[in-house]
Amino acid sequence: QVQLVESGGGLVQAGGSLRLSCAASRTISSISDMYWYRQAPGKQRELVARITNDGTTNYGHSVNGRFTISRGNAENTMYLQMNSLKPEDTGVYYCRAWFLGNFYWGQGTQVTVSS
Repeated sequence: QVQLVESGGGLVQAGGSLRLSCAASRTISSISDMYWYRQAPGKQRELVARITNDGTTNYGHSVNGRFTISRGNAENTMYLQMNSLKPEDTGVYYCRAWFLGNFYWGQGTQVTVSS
């Protein structure tokens, strides 16, 4: 079992930055893949970024070049650095982990970007 807790969301003006954190209940070096998803009101949840245990990263087209996913194994935390934020980045951001054949989700953290 893996428990995931997101933090770092908030209200920011367009062009600003936020850093999201996802704290895991176990050593994340044992977690092969970790993800950030987001869900805007009335929309389906979409993949924002992915990182593997060997450091390979993938990004959704809409955030590529602006967001950076990383993992700090020593502190058991995954991060999402979000720069040049746009109003369309608004939504609830969720952490996801793949561990021993199962996916685990955090509760989400709200990000609101004002015009």
